[in-house]
Amino acid sequence: MSEQWWRGAAIYQVYVRSFADGNGDGTGDLAGLRARLPHIAELGVDAIWLNPWYPSPMADSGYDVSDYRDIEPAFGTLAEAEKFIEEAHALGLRVIIDIVPNHCSDAHRWFAEAVAAGPGSPQRDKFWFRPASQRPPNDWQSRFGGPAWSRVPDGEWYLHLYSPEQPDLNWRNAEVRAEFEDVLRFWFDRGVDGFRIDVADGLVKDPLLPDVHGRTEGQLPFSDMDGVHEIYRDWRRIADSYQDPRVFVGEMWLPDPERFARYLRPDELHSAFNFDFLACPWRADRLRAVINSTMDAHALVGAPATWVLSNHDVTRHVTRYGRADTSFEFADRQQGAPTDPVLGLRRARAAALLTMALPGGVYVYQGEELGLPEVEDLPDEVRQDPVFARTQGRDPGRDGCRVPIPWGGTQPPYEFGTSARTWLPQPGNWSGLTVAAQVGDSESVLSLYRGALALRRALPALGDGSLRWLDSAAGVLAFTRDETFTCVVNLSEASIALPAHEEVLLTSGALREGQLPPDTTAWLRTA
Repeated sequence: MSEQWWRGAAIYQVYVRSFADGNGDGTGDLAGLRARLPHIAELGVDAIWLNPWYPSPMADSGYDVSDYRDIEPAFGTLAEAEKFIEEAHALGLRVIIDIVPNHCSDAHRWFAEAVAAGPGSPQRDKFWFRPASQRPPNDWQSRFGGPAWSRVPDGEWYLHLYSPEQPDLNWRNAEVRAEFEDVLRFWFDRGVDGFRIDVADGLVKDPLLPDVHGRTEGQLPFSDMDGVHEIYRDWRRIADSYQDPRVFVGEMWLPDPERFARYLRPDELHSAFNFDFLACPWRADRLRAVINSTMDAHALVGAPATWVLSNHDVTRHVTRYGRADTSFEFADRQQGAPTDPVLGLRRARAAALLTMALPGGVYVYQGEELGLPEVEDLPDEVRQDPVFARTQGRDPGRDGCRVPIPWGGTQPPYEFGTSARTWLPQPGNWSGLTVAAQVGDSESVLSLYRGALALRRALPALGDGSLRWLDSAAGVLAFTRDETFTCVVNLSEASIALPAHEEVLLTSGALREGQLPPDTTAWLRTA
C-alpha cells in the first residue's frame, strides 16, 4: 500500500481476551492470536487494531493501565508482543495498539506515589486531587455511573471520569506529557504502526472544574477543550519523525461534526471513528444525511472518513438491526428488546457492503465477519463490565459484545481454547456460527466478508476517494465511486430494479428475478 495506507485501509479490531486462547486458561492471549493470524490475513484486511494489552488489574477490561511499557501477564510477554508484530508484518498486516492517556490504573506507580506523598505534593499534581471536604469538588458524574470523585485515605478527593480505579491524569503537568511521548516512542521503536487513542477528546479539563448542572451535551469542561489539540500536534511530530510514518486514530464521541474535524487537521490525528454512522438507524434518509455530513466535515480538513458498525463498547449490529428501533445510544442499550435475528442478519449483511463501498477506511470488529449477535442473557454473576456494577444493573454493560468468538466444534468453547470455561460464557447455539462451519459455505457471512474485502482491495474505485449520489426511489441509497462502480442499498419494503450495469459483482443476499430485495445491497460494475 501507499505511504498513506490508512486513508483507505480495512482494519480488523481484536479484543484480545476474547479472540483465541493459546494456553488453556479460558482467556484470550497473544499465543492464541498468533496462532489465528492466518484467519485475519485471509479475511483480506490491511491492519489489526488491538484493545489494551498492558498490565492491568482489569477493573475495566484493560483500560485501567498499570504499566504502559509492558504486556499483561495473562496475555503473554513483551517478547511475545514483539514476535506478534513481526509475524503480522510478515503477513502484510500493520499493527495498531490502544493507548489510554486520559487515565491510568490506581495500581499505577504514579498513583501509589501520589497517595503516599500527601496533599500538595508534586506527585499529586499528576492527577486531579482536591482538598478534603464534606462534598465532592463539583457535580461531575462518572460515565460508568455515580459521582466522578472518590477519596483517598487522607480525605482528599481525586477525579475519575470512569471507574474509581481509573484516576484521570492532569495533562497540564509537564511530566505527564513527557511520559506519554516516551511511551509512543517505546512502541513505535518496536514496530507498532499506530495508536488508537482512547477518550481522545478528554485529556484537557477546565482547571476551574465548574459544575455542569446535569448537562451531557454542548461544551463540557472535561471534553473537547481547545488545549487538547496542542498535545496531538506534539504527538504528530513524533509519528512523522519515523521513516515509515506512524498513524493515529482518535476515539471521540462529539456531537459537532466541525469540531470533530478539527482533530483531523494535517498536523494532528490521521483519522477518527465515525460514531454518528454507527449509531444511525437503518433508514435511507438518515444514513444518507450522516454520510453527507461526515464527508463534508472531513473535506474541510482533507481527511478520510472511517466507517464502523460495531466495536467492544456497543451492542452488536446484527441484534440492533433486528429491532423496531435500529439506532444505538449508550443511555439505552435496549437490553432485552424484541429482535428479529433473521431480519437483523439480513440488514447486517447489507450494511457491511454499504460500509465497505463508502470512501475512506473501514473497521471490522472481531466476530462481525461471523454474524455474531449480542449475547443478552449472560447471568448477572458472570458480568465483569464496571458499568453493570456501578449502575446496580440498570445498564447491562458491554459484556454481551465481548463474548469469546467461536472457531469450530459443536459446543462451547468452540475451539476458542482447551478450557471448557471461558472468561465469559458462550451460548450453546453458536455451532453454526463458527469459522469452521462458515469457511466452506459460499452463502455464509464469512464468505461475504472475504469476497467484499477482496474486491475492495482489487478495485481501484474503492477505498479512499469520493462518491456521487444517483437518483433513486424513496428508501434506496445509490451512489457511484467512479464510472466503473455503483453501490445500491435497498432499505425500502419492496424489491427494486437494478440500475444499468455490465456485471453484478456481489450482493448481500440473493436477487429475486433479477431485482434487489428489501434490506439488500448490490455492488455493480458499470463499465
